[in-house]
Amino acid sequence: MPALLGLLLTLFFMRRYLKKLRVIEESARHAAEQGAMFSEGPQAQHPLIDESRCIGCGTCSTACPEGDVLGIIGGKAAIVKPYKCIGHGFCAEACPVGAITMTTASPRVNSQLPRLTPEYETNLPNLFIIGELGGLALIKNAVTQGRQVIDVVFERLQQRDLSRHPDAYDVVIVGAGPAGISASLRAIEQNLNYLTLEEGEIGGTVARYPRQKLVMTSPVDFPIYGRFNRVELSKEELVAFWSKVMHRADFKARTGEKVLGISLQEDGRYCVTSSKSSYKARSVILALGKSGTPTKLEVPGENLPKVMYRLIEVDHYRDSDILVVGGGDSAVEAAMGLAAKGNRVTISYRKTNFNRIKERNAQRIAEFLANGKLNALCNSRVLEIRHSSVLLEQEGTISEIPNHYVWIFAGGTPPYDFLKEIGVSIGTPEAVQPLSALTP
Repeated sequence: MPALLGLLLTLFFMRRYLKKLRVIEESARHAAEQGAMFSEGPQAQHPLIDESRCIGCGTCSTACPEGDVLGIIGGKAAIVKPYKCIGHGFCAEACPVGAITMTTASPRVNSQLPRLTPEYETNLPNLFIIGELGGLALIKNAVTQGRQVIDVVFERLQQRDLSRHPDAYDVVIVGAGPAGISASLRAIEQNLNYLTLEEGEIGGTVARYPRQKLVMTSPVDFPIYGRFNRVELSKEELVAFWSKVMHRADFKARTGEKVLGISLQEDGRYCVTSSKSSYKARSVILALGKSGTPTKLEVPGENLPKVMYRLIEVDHYRDSDILVVGGGDSAVEAAMGLAAKGNRVTISYRKTNFNRIKERNAQRIAEFLANGKLNALCNSRVLEIRHSSVLLEQEGTISEIPNHYVWIFAGGTPPYDFLKEIGVSIGTPEAVQPLSALTP
């Protein structure tokens, strides 16, 4: 009798377990079908799953803060919503059997991505691309790349792959955002003769984020300064760190200096031409952002002073009628930030719903909409911007709403033309022959 009771209990719990597995797999398959509607594959750094080692425990899917990026299908982990992956890497850290590694998307996925070697080197020897321009959006990843690339440069100098010259920098770093600052600090640690050029202000895109915008969601290691153990860090805290770095005597950065051209000389050195001077360098690191020139809607009235493409301080706007155009994280975050200050905010998006935003933003905007704090017009487009109103079209219906300010978050034109001009191969793998880190 006890044996029969034990068997029945085992069958009961096994049945419940198998039913749970079926529900999990069905949910993952549904997510995968949705993912296929919005993306051809991962757009940047993403997990690479070794199915021969995967045990299907599901730890990776629960570790991801972006929601259902990963799921369990056929007893194995799979990427089901690739467009939502932004490269946290928590899945790889959580996997108990080491079945996940982080890799970058192929240029076949995004025809505009530069083709890079595992050392982040382009088809031009000793010219590297790190950070957002290479397909990474996370500050943590950009900081890590900055450190790694400088180590590659240092190793090549040590092995005399790059002979040092008194009239040339060991490395010129273009861009002083998170990746560029990390590279600069690592260059100081490695005692390299370096120079950092930045056309705007120190901090890059981060310095232009709205006040209190969350810019890091996991610990990160900065060269010299060590580990930032905070799980959350605001724009103000990070910019304060940038300011501290700027006042170092050995931090050699020149702001307000745009790089206009980079050419490889016959002696193997680069000539970096800026808006103010020119510099010789044995290697060059491009740590440029990807936002570039803001994309315009090209509608009547877009040249009015009330139309803007970046939101710096939400506190400056209160009790106003505001239109935010766009459906990405920047647009959604701006709309929620402005709405929280007592403004009457409408967000206009040309697609059916907000499918490409972070899980955290998806949950928050759902709350804003449910509470009536924000009005969303999906499947809509701006027809005309007037002095005190905006003309919108939604599913064939034209309406005019009162308006004081318009923010447009329609993306930007990345500096891909600049990359092509200096000879960096874009998109096609066949155009680039990967170079070994130890090539003489």
